Amino acid sequence: MTCHLLIPAAGSGKRMGADRNKLLLPLIDKPILQWTLEAAIASEAIAWIGVMAQPHDYPDFQQIFNEISQLKPIRLIQGGATRQASVFNGLKSLPADCDRVLIHDGARCLATPELFDRCDAALQRMQGFIAAVPVKDTIKVVDGLTIVDTPNRDRLWAAQTPQGFHLEALKNAHLKALELGWEVTDDAALLEKVGLAVQIVMGEETNLKVTTQQDLAIAEFILKQRSSSNKLKS
Repeated sequence: MTCHLLIPAAGSGKRMGADRNKLLLPLIDKPILQWTLEAAIASEAIAWIGVMAQPHDYPDFQQIFNEISQLKPIRLIQGGATRQASVFNGLKSLPADCDRVLIHDGARCLATPELFDRCDAALQRMQGFIAAVPVKDTIKVVDGLTIVDTPNRDRLWAAQTPQGFHLEALKNAHLKALELGWEVTDDAALLEKVGLAVQIVMGEETNLKVTTQQDLAIAEFILKQRSSSNKLKS
């Protein structure tokens, strides 16, 4: 085990219409965040996990940690006002021996241990990458309600997490963002802005991000399908 994982989990759940952090919402018999953490713990590659959260969620998150076999250290880290700020706080809290880091959204609770392992292997040979899958739909670029372009989908990929980076390169990109006031939606965009190459690692079609009530229903269906498949195999 060599990999360090950061999980941004400092959101509010407003887009879900929830009255609390959406990662605390139940998915079958566990909170969303617990599914994410259990996959990370089951990964052979991950040695340490940091979860960026707001202090008012600490007690609930700690209760989740207590439910999980403590085979790997899980640390709570103060979250920021944005995902970007939360990740930067996480980077500053990594153990001293860390030189590579994976970052995975807490709401992508269907990622498998195999995906984490594949991403760690990729980080041995890449400076930065994102898990992603090829786009299947035809994408339209729109101005108002008018279509202005139809890009070739052969070159389009849907970004997921984990995303992985050499720590020094990512830290320097975050510092540059603070200096110049850049605000981005993922860490790969920061490396792109400073001119560093970011590559693709094949993600998983089921690795959706739970953002709406409909996503929650789909996630429940996928997890039940996996459970049925595992029972048949055993």
